[in-house]
Amino acid sequence: MNPGQSLNYRAAGVDIDAGNELVERIKPAIKSTHRDGCIGSIGGFGGLFELPLERYRQPLLVSGTDGVGTKLKLALDLDRLDGIGIDLVAMCANDIAVLGAEALFFLDYYATGQLEIARAERVIAGIAEGCRQAGCALIGGETAEMPGVYQDQDFDLAGFCVGIVEKDGVIDGSRVASGNRLVALASSGPHSNGFSLIRKIIELGGTDLSQPCGDRSLAEALIAPTRIYVKNLLQLSAHCQVNAIAHITGGGLIDNIPRVLPDGLAARIERASWQLPPVFQWLQQAGNIDDLEMMRTFNCGVGMVLAIDAQHERECLQLLAELGEDAWVIGEITERERDTAVTFA
Repeated sequence: MNPGQSLNYRAAGVDIDAGNELVERIKPAIKSTHRDGCIGSIGGFGGLFELPLERYRQPLLVSGTDGVGTKLKLALDLDRLDGIGIDLVAMCANDIAVLGAEALFFLDYYATGQLEIARAERVIAGIAEGCRQAGCALIGGETAEMPGVYQDQDFDLAGFCVGIVEKDGVIDGSRVASGNRLVALASSGPHSNGFSLIRKIIELGGTDLSQPCGDRSLAEALIAPTRIYVKNLLQLSAHCQVNAIAHITGGGLIDNIPRVLPDGLAARIERASWQLPPVFQWLQQAGNIDDLEMMRTFNCGVGMVLAIDAQHERECLQLLAELGEDAWVIGEITERERDTAVTFA
């Protein structure tokens, strides 16, 4: 440092003016997510939300937090940033929806080495779209420039969602019993899981991402935003008893279904009940991945698995179809005969 040299925050890599401009530019997108309960506007030290206590006898708050993992790297490589914010909301809001919760509000955390306003605006517009799909309000967040921690314009995302559910309406798996049917809800693609392996397959294979994959390009199939199931799960549970819901994220069918099973029970999955969507067929072939690894790494076309009483099967499937979900019976609950909680038939 030269004698008499005066430093400022911008010279250190943090542009306060850019951050302020971003806040102004995203205000319309944030306003579009407002719902009953929102109080005040963006820009304060905290977000306020009035709980709809008049609708509940014994309300419980449900919270969830997540990120989008290394899907960010592929989104940056493809310059497909518009949907990554939807992924962020989906990973958080879907997690609390499995408990029967209504998503109320959401906050995001955007950390980068150097704030690029147009890029951040695209990402946050996607977060706002995800909030609209989930029915929750985007009431705050944080944008942090962290030069030296993140390189140049690399960035990371995290999200935080809060919802509400009636205490005796929590879907916690306690009603699951042998003979329950397992109903699958289709995913929109890999969602936000398994992308470290996906990127390794692309790297080692020198993959042309513009090649066809089903009715779209491989790039479009891989980067497709995570499906948000929140509103449809609320509609379903209001009309049909749902005993458990498993969000099929990292760990796939093998690790996620046991999280909602009582001791002594297992899930038997009928592998012939569905065909791997084209993007998963490509991943398995290009990566020479065995079936077990596929089922433990990717959702393989299944975004949610619901456990319902057998007598409600037809009613449940009909309602899901009316709600626009691609749903089918993927298996059933059985008595556990060995240590394995998920078996494939």
